[in-house]
Amino acid sequence: MAAREHIERRPTMAMQVAQRVADDIREGTYPTGTKLPSEVQMERMFQIGKATVRAAMAELQRMGLTETQQGKGTIVLGPGGRVPPVGINRFIQLTTKGSWVLPEAVEAERPAVCRITLDGPPAAFLDQQDQDAFSVDRMLRDPDTATRMAHRIFIPLATAADVPPLAETPDAPLSDLYQQLVDAGCTLEFVEHVTARNAFPDEQTALGMRDAGPLLVSYRVITDAKSGRPLLCEELRAPASTCRLTFPLPATRAPAKRAAARRRAASE
Repeated sequence: MAAREHIERRPTMAMQVAQRVADDIREGTYPTGTKLPSEVQMERMFQIGKATVRAAMAELQRMGLTETQQGKGTIVLGPGGRVPPVGINRFIQLTTKGSWVLPEAVEAERPAVCRITLDGPPAAFLDQQDQDAFSVDRMLRDPDTATRMAHRIFIPLATAADVPPLAETPDAPLSDLYQQLVDAGCTLEFVEHVTARNAFPDEQTALGMRDAGPLLVSYRVITDAKSGRPLLCEELRAPASTCRLTFPLPATRAPAKRAAARRRAASE
C-alpha cells in the first residue's frame, strides 16, 4: 500500500489577513492605542470582501490584539494584548470554626436541576462513565461588566446515596454541599483542571458572546482524601476574551526524597 502523502492546508484568506495585521502590530506599524483602518479601507488594502475583513477582525480580537469600542472603531491593544477585565476568584477557605467560605456569585437566573447520564470530562474525572447524576445549572453574571458565565455541578447518584442531603437539595449553595460531605465523614481535597475550547453556538447565545471565540473551561473535582474517591465535579465556562481565573497558590513542602536530592545536587 502506497504511503499517504502529507497535505498542508493553506490558511483561509481571513487568517492570512489577520496574521499580516498581527505582524504589523508586533512590528509597531499600528502602535498601541491607535485605530486600525476601517473595514472599507481593509477591503481596498487587501482586495477582499467585507465578510473576509470581518472574519479577520474577529480573529485579531481572539488573539487579544484588538478590541472594538463603540463609536471608536477597532483599537490596537498592543503585541502583549490586555488583561481580561473580569477576574473570577476560585479560592476556597475553611474557617477556624469549620465552615466553608467561597466567593459570592450573582445568579442571573434560578438554578435548574435535572437528572443526566454522565459522559465526557465530568464522567472521566468522577470515574462514573455512563452513570446517573444530578446536574445543577446556574447562569452567573459579573455585576460590573454584565459578563455571563455558566456554572454546573455534577452530583453522582452514588455520592447522593451515601450523603442523602445532597439528593434532597442538590441546588443548595456550594458551601452547604461541601459541609454535607464533611458531616458525612469525608475529608475534602480539591483539584482544578483548566482547559479551553471554542464555544458551541448555544453557548455563544447563552453567554452573550459576539462570535464563537474561545471559552475557558474549568473542572473542579472534589475528592475524599481518605479513600481517594471523587465525590463531586464543578464545571465553569466563561468567555476567554473577558474573563481570567484567579487561584491562590499556597506553597507546599517538597517530598522528602526530592528535597534530599536537591541538597545533594547543590553540594556537588
